[in-house]
Amino acid sequence: MQTILGAGGAVGKSLASELKAYTSEIRLVGRNPKAVNPSDQLMKADLTNPEQVDLAVAGSEIVYLTVGLEYNIKVWQAQWPVIMRNVTDSCKRHNASLVFFDNVYMYDRDYMGNMTEDTPIRPTSKKGEVRARIEAMLKKEMESGRLKALIARSADFIGTTNSTLVEVVYKNFLKGKKANWFSRTDKIHSFTHTLDAARGTAMLGNTPDAYGEVWHLPTSAERLTGKDWIGLFAKEMNVKPGITALPDWMLGLLGLFIPVMKELKEMAYQYDRDYFFNSSKFNTRFGYQPLTPEEAVKMLLRDLQTR
Repeated sequence: MQTILGAGGAVGKSLASELKAYTSEIRLVGRNPKAVNPSDQLMKADLTNPEQVDLAVAGSEIVYLTVGLEYNIKVWQAQWPVIMRNVTDSCKRHNASLVFFDNVYMYDRDYMGNMTEDTPIRPTSKKGEVRARIEAMLKKEMESGRLKALIARSADFIGTTNSTLVEVVYKNFLKGKKANWFSRTDKIHSFTHTLDAARGTAMLGNTPDAYGEVWHLPTSAERLTGKDWIGLFAKEMNVKPGITALPDWMLGLLGLFIPVMKELKEMAYQYDRDYFFNSSKFNTRFGYQPLTPEEAVKMLLRDLQTR
């Protein structure tokens, strides 16, 4: 049995599809899980409830923690440590291996121009502090030998219909407006396609010698700037590549009316400098070729247009 905790998100859904190559026994766990494969087992659970987590993990060989909490710092601070403790405790109790799907918020902002698995941990945001805390909880269990686990880390997403690129580029172009970007459009910004993220996560979970390590999930090595990404969308949508760069102070102002903008303000540093996500460790180990930016944009637009 391979179990996905937080199966309702973009990565969880894609991961369920990818796991078919490894097992016919897949359990999808969430507040309202929906089957991806005909044989999927569905289980409702609140991951902040230890008893419900224990029932969800029981009988699992591999557990994938891919939950996406509401993008709200108070929710993260209250729930993430509880979820991590519940999941690690249950995996130890049931002798299940754990694959934790993570992001880059805990990395030192001074090293974002070439992020690798060895990039220093020095969070400079409240969300980054939460991610660093739960990573430390997990690594403590891994290093003690009490838990077999790995960390699969992703850059910002492309491929999901609920993302920054969709909200500030695609939707603006649809309305005949200029695309928005944050801070500076001339800085490199990597995006991991959800298909590559899911496929890479499944591959890692089913590779015994991958455990005990941090892995960057497969991401294109092309160094596109914000302006370049907007140009790709404009080309595929056959519109003029107009851009408005939003200064950091404007995110605070918009946050008075759009709550998510308030939450994004502390993460604006990811756009005022190069943000390059290096996945060469994974790509070399598995001989993997991630989707190109052009392929990623075409796939996303195809998905959006069929919704």
